[in-house]
Amino acid sequence: MSLLIRNAQILTFDGGRIWPEADIHVAGGRILAIGPGLCPETPPDRVIEARGMLAMPGLINAHFHSPGNFLRGALDGLPLEVFMLYEVPPLATGVPVKRLNYVRTMLGAVEMLRHGVTSVMDDAFHIPVASAEGIDGIAEAWRDSGMRARLAIDQPNVVEYEKFPFLADLLPPEIRDGMDAAPIQPAAELLELYDHLIARWDGAAEGRIGAALSCSAPQRVTLDYFRALSALSAKHDLPFNCHILETKLQRVLGEEKYGRSLVRLVKDLGVLDERMVVIHAIWIDEDDIALLAASGATVAHNPLCNLRLGSGVMPFRALRDAGVPICIGTDEAVADDAINPWSALKMAGLVHTLSDVDYRRWPTAPEILGCMFSGGARALRWPDIGRLAPGARADIALLDLDSLPFTPLNDLHRQLVFCEPASAVRMTIVDGRVVFEDGRVTTVDEQALRQEARELTAGYREAFAPALAEARRLEPYYREMYLRAQARDVGLRRRLTK
Repeated sequence: MSLLIRNAQILTFDGGRIWPEADIHVAGGRILAIGPGLCPETPPDRVIEARGMLAMPGLINAHFHSPGNFLRGALDGLPLEVFMLYEVPPLATGVPVKRLNYVRTMLGAVEMLRHGVTSVMDDAFHIPVASAEGIDGIAEAWRDSGMRARLAIDQPNVVEYEKFPFLADLLPPEIRDGMDAAPIQPAAELLELYDHLIARWDGAAEGRIGAALSCSAPQRVTLDYFRALSALSAKHDLPFNCHILETKLQRVLGEEKYGRSLVRLVKDLGVLDERMVVIHAIWIDEDDIALLAASGATVAHNPLCNLRLGSGVMPFRALRDAGVPICIGTDEAVADDAINPWSALKMAGLVHTLSDVDYRRWPTAPEILGCMFSGGARALRWPDIGRLAPGARADIALLDLDSLPFTPLNDLHRQLVFCEPASAVRMTIVDGRVVFEDGRVTTVDEQALRQEARELTAGYREAFAPALAEARRLEPYYREMYLRAQARDVGLRRRLTK
């Protein structure tokens, strides 16, 4: 379908240009022209009258875990290492993995499309093991939703207690034996699943769906698998997701297990490069920042999740000063309780005021928006998204300027960041296709989707009870490990203190 969006105010994020009123001509999924009074030689299939609206690039959610979509509001705030004990529920009895994954993923896609999000990096985990049908369920949902998405397989493959400091010594032998017996997929099996993901899904849906790589975190996988993932990333030029130094405990783990920072470990292994998306990067020091800057890696900032789990405040200005690209994500619904990058934008603009008394070094609204768009495009390795320009993909959000977030309109950039204008989104266009308008997502029956989601989680508490009981049995040992790590002086301060 070809479109002509007429008479919109246009914020291009391409060289900083703002058109007070102009048109956008779209065909073949791309923007053909931008300017006032466009008259295409071939009449467009649809004309969208957008006077009084803002046309801007669709938001890019650069870090997300779709398997958390059924768990909003399920947990109190907990530190990551304790939180992960309760994070993932068992599959509902009798529900095929593929359908559960499909519905769960589609639910998140609908929420994002309503907010003007057009692209996402889904770092999807699988419990207890990954499978081709589970991967297909997630990928098919992204395809059918109309969103642009990259999908990774986030699957650790080492014994649970090896991922943490102190835990092996704290756990009773019978619990360690149980962890030893838990299913672990060898590197060869996981690489076969990546072959499936890349062969079937990378470039699917006319390029809207792409593959990505994930090791979850360096301490959660074997070194041979870590290196093999990096090689796949280089071979296919795909993003490589890696959670690094999200918590102070992970800083202590690096000292205890590897005798160095986890950033240094990844660098020494030869896998820290421009394709890597380093997620969180909170407990990093000056040497880590220099390594990140030299590598060309992108850091994924998830400010709401970082606060929800008490992980700390990422050193935003130090990373920016070093030239490290930053993108913005929402992480997962159970660690954020919403899937709303507008809230993440606002928090990114606010929390770093606590890091520096010099207010001239606080993040500015254009800077935060640049992280969302240019940083997001870089992280996903899709350079033709995140901007409105001839030749770019036609991923566009239309916002009503006659709405409360923009009344009165004093500064467009600041109000996009700080006024949380999700309620002003009137239309979302992905690849030139209108996927949200008139208050509804056009690609799915939302009411039926919500009903099926409720049916899939019927009896949820009963099904989840054994997992909760096991988590409660383990929590005292994890708490002791957590507190022992917190007592260690690592020479960094990333949390408020008394």
